[in-house]
Amino acid sequence: SQKDLGFFMSLCQQWGPPGSPMFLLTASFFVIRRSQSLHGPSPVTTFGPKACMMKNPKAIMHIQDPASQRLTWNNPPKSVLVIKKIRDPSLLQPFKNLCKFLTEKNMIVYVESKVLEDPAIACDENFAVIKNYFCTFREEFDDISNCVDFIICLGGDGTLLYASSLFQESVPPVMAFHLGSLGFLTPFSFDTYQSQVTQVIEGNAAIILRSRLKVRVVKQCMEKKTHKGLIVLNGDMESSPKTLQYQVLNEVVVDRGPSSYLSNVDLFLDGHLITTVQGDGVIVSTPTGSTAYAVAAGASMIHPNVPAIMITPICPHSLSFRPIVVPAGVELKIMLSCDARTTAWVSLDGRKRQEICHGDSITITTSCFPVPSICSRDPLNDWFESLGQCLHWNVRKKQTYLSSEEEEF
Repeated sequence: SQKDLGFFMSLCQQWGPPGSPMFLLTASFFVIRRSQSLHGPSPVTTFGPKACMMKNPKAIMHIQDPASQRLTWNNPPKSVLVIKKIRDPSLLQPFKNLCKFLTEKNMIVYVESKVLEDPAIACDENFAVIKNYFCTFREEFDDISNCVDFIICLGGDGTLLYASSLFQESVPPVMAFHLGSLGFLTPFSFDTYQSQVTQVIEGNAAIILRSRLKVRVVKQCMEKKTHKGLIVLNGDMESSPKTLQYQVLNEVVVDRGPSSYLSNVDLFLDGHLITTVQGDGVIVSTPTGSTAYAVAAGASMIHPNVPAIMITPICPHSLSFRPIVVPAGVELKIMLSCDARTTAWVSLDGRKRQEICHGDSITITTSCFPVPSICSRDPLNDWFESLGQCLHWNVRKKQTYLSSEEEEF
């Protein structure tokens, strides 16, 4: 715009008159810095002399250049939550080594109570001294949201999903080590854990903001009885409904459960009915979840920095029903169709599975509390490296080179 151009010229003139070497050097500096942005300049929000875009005070989150997303500490971190995959003997020694290293750095270590109940840890006399310095907690009983400065996960992708579920609002930075079966969300190798953890404590790391979904499940709390194969609902429809709220990192899956009938659910977008899903179900996922269940159902893979919500049908009974991507921040609502033959079931990141009956609803939108996942290198390289190593994306035998003699045929 003319206003931005005037500001730019006045800034350059502070270093010299137009045409002077210092003026040109300053101007070229700003042009180079601008061209390095992966997203380019911010879109213009003024249109003509009088029109502009209304500012929205309820904006979800600001998406910036992924290359500029760096971890910084307002104060040096003092506490760390260590999440370990349960019932995995191969993680015992890495867990002990990490905890010993953290206590030597005078960090307050939080560990889940059931982790220390493992006989291999409880009976280790050499580890008993270190355990005395631990702070323990129990899931769904103890609130540690204001006690932990950052999180270290040991295991597969499930450990990061579990860590996300422990924090229903602001999430501390998460450092995930690949010690599990897949490791798409766990970019760090444990071989050099000491130097890597030290860099994170010093604030020398890149982060990627993985958006989550805020999910609200409203149940009418009606008693359900079965009589001769039919579902009979008892109870007052006007009774106060039960509302459950969750933060979901990967996806919300609504399916037909054990029923042999098609799933029949209505999908609303910002209050408007957009379609009825008839098939095995529907997946509503984040960009992080696009490489999980959604990609197996035929969806595209989306980088976590893209602000979007994906809607993917599961085996739809329609050839034209294809996955779609909608803007982050819209409100989706899923309800059982009035003429549905049976109920539906919902699961959130593979957990909290529950039945959805007539009158119940599932409301989904973008959460204001993303998961800041610490990168091994940077957001782009980590993601493409995971595509190649974990999903073998576009891996095939290369076509052989043709010589000039072969080209004649």
